[in-house]
Amino acid sequence: MLNKLLFKHVDNSSLIIFRIIFGLLCFLESVGAIITGWIKRTLIDPEFTFSFIGFEWLQPLPGNGMYIYYSLMGVFALLIMVGYKYRFSAIMFTIMWAGTYFMQKASYNNHYYLLILLSAIMVFQPANAYFSLDAKNNPNIKKLSMPNWCRLVFILQMLIVYTYGSIAKMYPDWLDTTFIEILMKRKEHYFLVGDLLQQKWAHYFLAYGGLLFDGLIIPLLLYKPTRKWAFFVGIFFHLFNSFVFQVGIFPYLSLAFALFFFEPKTIHNIFLKRKPFYSKNEVLIPSYRNGLLTVFSIYFIIQIALPLRHYFIQDNVLWTEEGHRLSWRMMLRSKQGHANYKVVNKKTLKSTNIKLHDYLSNKQVHLASTKPDVIWQFSQRLKEIYAEKGEDISVYVDCKIGINGSPYKQLVDPTVDLTTVPWNIFKHSEWLLPSQ
Repeated sequence: MLNKLLFKHVDNSSLIIFRIIFGLLCFLESVGAIITGWIKRTLIDPEFTFSFIGFEWLQPLPGNGMYIYYSLMGVFALLIMVGYKYRFSAIMFTIMWAGTYFMQKASYNNHYYLLILLSAIMVFQPANAYFSLDAKNNPNIKKLSMPNWCRLVFILQMLIVYTYGSIAKMYPDWLDTTFIEILMKRKEHYFLVGDLLQQKWAHYFLAYGGLLFDGLIIPLLLYKPTRKWAFFVGIFFHLFNSFVFQVGIFPYLSLAFALFFFEPKTIHNIFLKRKPFYSKNEVLIPSYRNGLLTVFSIYFIIQIALPLRHYFIQDNVLWTEEGHRLSWRMMLRSKQGHANYKVVNKKTLKSTNIKLHDYLSNKQVHLASTKPDVIWQFSQRLKEIYAEKGEDISVYVDCKIGINGSPYKQLVDPTVDLTTVPWNIFKHSEWLLPSQ
């Protein structure tokens, strides 16, 4: 049964077309970061970046190095699209994209994390087996079919993403539209739809529509009688998100996944009609069967477990953000705050209040005033800066935040020297005060 599910061969038209779309979108994401000024604002202008904890060694290249970096990523994306040196190009794009993701948190985005995972999955896919320069140069790799696991791995990955996205929305401020109202207030200047987005009925429609879409879209696409209608709803949903929230390539990438839900014959007839259609449905057990099952089992266990970790950490993840990242928790809350960093010389006991704008960009100031991991990181950064001057210091932070318009409350214990406490990855940091 398992062998038939995973290793039955099906027509590979869906994977070939997905490779082309995926490569094109990755190219647009890479060059778009240059054209829109994202690289300059995020990676060049700041004196340093807040990397993921443990990846402090990952810092932007000096000068115009990041423009070259992203241009090279764009080249690898184009090579993926045309299927030239496909495996090498996919590996290089994955490594480079992961590098730029982990070197900065100012523009943290679940979609960027998803692109790392999808790029890594594409490395293992036989996506260059047809309509590629590799297949043209080496006819021996040319194939009309693929094992069924090639499509199932994408379906399961997106099921995890959407399901956890739906579960995360099941909290009071989402269900009573408090957060949606705040989010839409920022869109009131939009042409034509700005006023519409301020209506209460629209807030409920968006809140419950988003929750239901995330929870049901994959099952509805899997069920043949509802597949077509679910796809049409998906087009509206993702184009709306693209227009209102400007979330880059993700809406279009999400629509591309429909290729793996429709019948192979349908995809073949629409996109690759000149290609011979594979219909043998052979079950071919490869020599790598056990290795594949082991790798994918470990991978999906991690994918299922990571978003659950905040349930085992003290206090509310909306407050502490412990277990927030890599958990498909996106666009769920509005957080505002202010923080006062006080540096105390351990020898002279002289104290100095830090002006954040002397060290950080506007976006980084917001992070260092609301997000516990960044508050901790900036405290370590201040210690390093003062150590270069020959001073041994303590750093105390008086930080208050409000979530979704709630009154400000104390987040950080102002009596704790943050340079002396470790950052806990899988457990609660005691210097964070309770949300209640």
